[in-house]
Amino acid sequence: MRYDFHTHTVFSDGELIPSELVRRAIKLKHKAIAITDHADFSNYKELIDKALMAKEELKRYWEIEIIAGIEITHVPPKAIPKLAKKAKDYGAEIVLVHGETIVEPVEEKTNYYASISEIDILAHPGFIDKDTAENLKENNIFLEITSRKGHCLTNGVVLNIAREYNIPFLINSDTHAPNDLISPDFAEKVAYGCGMTKKEVEKALLEYPKELLNRLTNIP
Repeated sequence: MRYDFHTHTVFSDGELIPSELVRRAIKLKHKAIAITDHADFSNYKELIDKALMAKEELKRYWEIEIIAGIEITHVPPKAIPKLAKKAKDYGAEIVLVHGETIVEPVEEKTNYYASISEIDILAHPGFIDKDTAENLKENNIFLEITSRKGHCLTNGVVLNIAREYNIPFLINSDTHAPNDLISPDFAEKVAYGCGMTKKEVEKALLEYPKELLNRLTNIP
């Protein structure tokens, strides 16, 4: 089974409406998928409402766990903790922060302020300093290993930080288009491709996703 906690729809910069995104995930043997469109202070409520609405209707017909959330994106770093709390208080089931990927002009210190926020995943973080890593561990924030082009260039660095500080890690797709969703087999290739051991692959694809899903939904 596959778990993906980072995807986008037409409500930000994705190409798929939620129904098609979820249907394609089902065909790729997903047990759970999170809808996490790009958010700032101007649109976070609208995005959470739309994701929750889609979840409420689709769960009547399809056996897949849908998680409604946002990805805080290019927000001034010091404002991240405030927006993360607002999103959670409003009803977001999962909150990601768009980390300091090396292929976008993400402001410095975004990773740090994400690490002291009420979030679940730091997405494609690029390089991570010691203070940030320690905060991630203390606050039980997951690190993302990504299959997304460009963002994946630092997967090996992220894995090494996760190992050193014992931070849980996941393999997400950061889906924007139909072909971005990945199968369980391809997720395994991404894992081995950044240097994971067999045990680490099992953690990234099964153990840690189940742990996060249980935290978000109380589903084992």
